[in-house]
Amino acid sequence: MASKVESPADSLSKLDINGDWAASAPNLRNNLSLLFPDQIELGKMLLEMGQSHLFEHWPEPGVDDEQKRAFFDQVARLNSSYPGGLVSYINTARELLADSKAGKNPFDGFTPSVPSGESLTFGDDNFVQFEETGVREMQNAAFVLVAGGLGERLGYNGIKVALPRESSSGTCYLQHYIESILALQDASSRLVEGGSPKQIPFVIMTSDDTHARTLELLESNSYFGMNPTQVKLLKQEKVACLDDNDARLAVDPRNKYVIQTKPHGHGDVHSLLYSSGLLNLWRHAGLRWVLFFQDTNGLLFKAIPAALGVSATKQYHVNSLAVPRKAKEAIGGIAKLTHADGEN
Repeated sequence: MASKVESPADSLSKLDINGDWAASAPNLRNNLSLLFPDQIELGKMLLEMGQSHLFEHWPEPGVDDEQKRAFFDQVARLNSSYPGGLVSYINTARELLADSKAGKNPFDGFTPSVPSGESLTFGDDNFVQFEETGVREMQNAAFVLVAGGLGERLGYNGIKVALPRESSSGTCYLQHYIESILALQDASSRLVEGGSPKQIPFVIMTSDDTHARTLELLESNSYFGMNPTQVKLLKQEKVACLDDNDARLAVDPRNKYVIQTKPHGHGDVHSLLYSSGLLNLWRHAGLRWVLFFQDTNGLLFKAIPAALGVSATKQYHVNSLAVPRKAKEAIGGIAKLTHADGEN
């Protein structure tokens, strides 16, 4: 049975490139013949989401045609890198902006209290017991470092993981982290009888600002002794900037074919791990724990084994490690929120 191959013209005719849907953006409608079908669909989505201003200054076909297509290439990247795409991003932004404008407090009805948990004292018998349990569990764990920022706030123009952890040896944070993971890997294999040594996966979330420099730091130092196959760099994509309370996407003032973007924050690490397929790989490999940490916390690895031991012993699904906070101290805190209806 013969099958008919659809021509580009047929595809475009189905998209109704001269339809009323583009009436709010005549400059876009005039340029639809330049675009591929998937780009036209992105154009429809932008207009449906109230983003017609993006095309206000587009010239007639024949002028800047490649830049117009490059604009939709950027839109495609922004759309694919955010869970739910730009529709979800814009709708969520509008809801949050509306709530903020109305003065709504997302914590209304909640009462904060000190959460329950395990208080550990470094070096005592209880700490040592949890620590040994945690070291055993290290063979079932993966480490994830959030390292998307630069050290500008510290007067340093490089990546923060390249900063020296202390001045006597000049060991940088990334070297310290890798050497600590390798030490835990070795200790765990020695504690687990009959078990073959397992490599602990190490993921680093980077950004446009840090990706190349992080890779260079690793490669120029032979990954500080870690097998390169253990290390995975996941680059965090930027998100679109907003121009106003209506969540209109901001156009770069230097280039009318570019949407301004910005970093999105550490929370992206969870969607990145999921979309990369690593979580499924780890699950099938029998891993049970994912340990998240930030870029400049040199003392962390003195407490991580014990914290993991607490999670394993008490079968916690999620566990956060914190230090006691003094009143008015300029650090964040962890609190339990209980709603008036009893919901936590």
